[in-house]
Amino acid sequence: MMKKITFAILIMATALTAKAQSGTNSPYSQYGFGVLADQTSGFNRGMNGLGIAFRDGKQVNFLNPASYSAMDSLTFIFDAGVSGQLTNFSENGVKKNAKNANFEYAVAAFRLFKNAGLSFGILPFSNVGYNYTSAGYMNNDKTSGYVNTYSGDGGIHQVFLGIGLQPLKNLSIGVNGSYLWGGYNRSIINSYTDAYINTLSKYYSTDVRSYRLDFGLQYTIPFDKANSITIGATYGLGHKLNADAECKILSMNNQTGIKDSTIFIVKNGLEIPHFIGAGLMFNHKNKLKVAIDYSLQKWGKTSFPVYSDNAGNASYAMNDKYFNDRHKITFGGEYCPAIMSRKFFNRVSYRFGASYATPYLNINGYEGPKELSVSAGFGIPITNGYNNKSVLNISAQWVRTDSKQFITENTFRINIGLTFNERWFMKWKVE
Repeated sequence: MMKKITFAILIMATALTAKAQSGTNSPYSQYGFGVLADQTSGFNRGMNGLGIAFRDGKQVNFLNPASYSAMDSLTFIFDAGVSGQLTNFSENGVKKNAKNANFEYAVAAFRLFKNAGLSFGILPFSNVGYNYTSAGYMNNDKTSGYVNTYSGDGGIHQVFLGIGLQPLKNLSIGVNGSYLWGGYNRSIINSYTDAYINTLSKYYSTDVRSYRLDFGLQYTIPFDKANSITIGATYGLGHKLNADAECKILSMNNQTGIKDSTIFIVKNGLEIPHFIGAGLMFNHKNKLKVAIDYSLQKWGKTSFPVYSDNAGNASYAMNDKYFNDRHKITFGGEYCPAIMSRKFFNRVSYRFGASYATPYLNINGYEGPKELSVSAGFGIPITNGYNNKSVLNISAQWVRTDSKQFITENTFRINIGLTFNERWFMKWKVE
């Protein structure tokens, strides 16, 4: 067992390096914590992030730590995933495409003892990544122009350790403890063709080193041998991140080259909200699983540092109107005709999902973009002479991020996850 754990940790150490790269190129990531991650593994992504009520002893379901109690007694799971995406941006008839790829996650899970499972891994919390410019003229005769350059990178990542227990028949509870680290670096540079106008640069940065706690519950109600319903619930603790937010203002005289700088620091200026989730799953013979999830992130109760300049009076202070509560509803399911069949396509898991989410951002007094997404995917069994439990999870996802006042994004994403079963790590003996 220690060899398996060591192997998983080594892969995750590689993932830590990979997570230094941003997983997005969205201009919306210049606000708040950036683009919030789904924090799901390969099988969840085929169902568009569904999973609060899902219990599967052959998959790692980070969304609800209570699910770890379902781990098979002979199973050691290691799951890692990557994604690639193509995004179309459109605004006022102007369109542009961008693409990127990212190492998404690496998680592992195994059974501790009867009715108890343990999981650990690395997942994203948020992503920041963008680089674009806007230009125009300052007067009607077009003698004086400006160029504004916006760029940023970073994000917050998390490594977690979780445990799930089944203290009573059909009732499971669990907890994930995560270490959060990372931050963002953002800049806005305002330059002018008129040499008499100073170049103004704003640099925003922070460094997060904190924790996160998430609790989960699942209760299964069997109707008969073939049908059951599982109810799931989750809660994430909201708190200050003990991270200072810095804003540096740099003004440069283009004629003399003289620079004037001002630094603002907001102590303990970042916080994460309370997270609440609920899910319901119907299970028919472990062949058909259909579920619905609802989640609420209480961003409206949190604040964020914002720079303002009113008539020359500059400030960098907390703004309690920066965020909105984020509601998300997801519907989807999974169908596997016959997991023990000799026919290959009968052992394939077919997945689908759709979701709608309200924005968590307020941008310049306007509500941020809403999100509509759909996905479909497959869980393809990897079969050879000694293994029939490992799975290749492949899914395609379309995401539309839409706002009447701002940019519309249409993203097509391919997710690939490989779930290794315990037998990949077994040392075979001849007796």
